[in-house]
Amino acid sequence: MSAVTVLVVEDDDTIAFLVQFLLEREGFGVDLARDGRAAEQRVAAMQPPALVILDVMLPYIDGFELLEKIRAREGWEKIPVIMLTAKSQESDIVRALDAGASDYVVKPFQPNELLARVRRLTKGDTA
Repeated sequence: MSAVTVLVVEDDDTIAFLVQFLLEREGFGVDLARDGRAAEQRVAAMQPPALVILDVMLPYIDGFELLEKIRAREGWEKIPVIMLTAKSQESDIVRALDAGASDYVVKPFQPNELLARVRRLTKGDTA
């Protein structure tokens, strides 16, 4: 049985480690991209994951631009995307949701709340 995969796009080592740990503990497989360019390559090459967790402030390509690329890619149009970011301005939240984000979580985040949102969007796809 293969794990349900979540693509995590996060350049902060501590947050990337924490999110990966939380997801793997819940039974998800994690594909981690550390910057926008690496994430763009993953989106172009990999099968659509069950979910994407996407930071906004990334090196090379920001999360808003990546979200547009994800939504434009065949097979990825309806993949749930959670924006996980320190950007808490209403304009950023509205921009992300209008661009197709499924949810928006502001850092610092509560781990159990993030997991609940992941479970809701993946409908418990793990086991």
